[in-house]
Amino acid sequence: MAKYGRRTANLVSIAPMIVGWFCIIFASNITVLLIARFLQGLAMGMSATLGPVLIGEYTSPNNRGAFLTTISLTIATGVLIVHTLGSYLVWQTAALVIACITFVDFLIVLYSPESPSWLADQGRYEESEKVFRWLRGEGEEEELHRMIETSMVVRESKTDANISQSFSKSLKGQLAYIKTTIKKREFYKPIFIMIHIYTLGQWAGANILAAYTIDIFNNVIGNEANVSLMVITLDAQRIISNSVAVYVIKKVKRRTMLFITVGINLFAFIATAGYTYAKDHNMLPFDHPSIGIALIHIHMFSIATGTVPLPFIIAGEVFPLEYRSLAGGFSVLFLSSNLFITVKTVPYLFRNVGIHGAYLIYAVVVAYCLVISWWFLPETKDRTLQEIEDEFRGRPMSPEELKSTQSLTSLKYMNKDRRCSSPVI
Repeated sequence: MAKYGRRTANLVSIAPMIVGWFCIIFASNITVLLIARFLQGLAMGMSATLGPVLIGEYTSPNNRGAFLTTISLTIATGVLIVHTLGSYLVWQTAALVIACITFVDFLIVLYSPESPSWLADQGRYEESEKVFRWLRGEGEEEELHRMIETSMVVRESKTDANISQSFSKSLKGQLAYIKTTIKKREFYKPIFIMIHIYTLGQWAGANILAAYTIDIFNNVIGNEANVSLMVITLDAQRIISNSVAVYVIKKVKRRTMLFITVGINLFAFIATAGYTYAKDHNMLPFDHPSIGIALIHIHMFSIATGTVPLPFIIAGEVFPLEYRSLAGGFSVLFLSSNLFITVKTVPYLFRNVGIHGAYLIYAVVVAYCLVISWWFLPETKDRTLQEIEDEFRGRPMSPEELKSTQSLTSLKYMNKDRRCSSPVI
């Protein structure tokens, strides 16, 4: 993503997904299925970083939140499509349909432009301007100008470091560079925040509800529930809630949205734990399946409107351009590892501490991550990526840092029939 571009990396991430689906279509034994799932997991791991970064760089601050929310909306749509196909088609036929959808994704990326931020980072400023204006029109020239100025500063600093210390050839120089980088606030603070946001998103229960739907329905509602109908109903509610979130995220601040939806999530966890505990110990004065159904749907509402879309939104906004690939890739390790831990420990927890005990554990982890977010997560709504980066740095780039590129920038924009303003420091 950093070296070859967002678009190239996106194409590379889709390729193993397509191969994985065709392995499933032609699978004749469990080994081939495992290979297919490994390839698809590889693709998912790459796209988890790529998606938020690319959308964040493509879109205007005013619309960025809504566009990033569509990630969770498409996930919910995909879950519904897969469950529906699996209910009515043979699994090989279902895999073929999904492989075709994935191939359409490949074509969309193939004919999409490269990220203007990456082009600027590579010194391809004219291409960056062209793509930026194609994506957003000509009403955001100030952000474009600041992005190019900052990229010039970063490129100059890298060039000076390479000349003076031979960082590109010296192991000692590389270690010194890494040591300097990890001490920068704009590098470690976003990573620290996203580690907790990704952890919150996974422990909030989205993948648990998706992977252990039958177990949860049986524990909360009972065996008399029509599980197939409940699964489709829950998936439909998830899509509706995601659609609502796309609209609401344009009106409500990120922090406010996070605290409200996670608060509802904690209520759902604690209420479900209390309800199932009382039900198992015959402590309920009154019981009806609708109580359990309502609790599960409240839980899904909190997931679909907040704990699934918000990590992707925040990930698309907080990482600085210079370290976006490295920091994003490192942070998403915690998404994958927490997904693995939560999904794989569900049978053990349900068996040993019951669903009520498991849900209380999830609530504690989510509450801890929410406290960390309260203290460290800045508000990012309607702010440019450069403004967010400056806040993490603790200051905007100083006049001295921009001075070296000021003449280059002025010369670049001189004698061009454009409506962009002169550089502003």
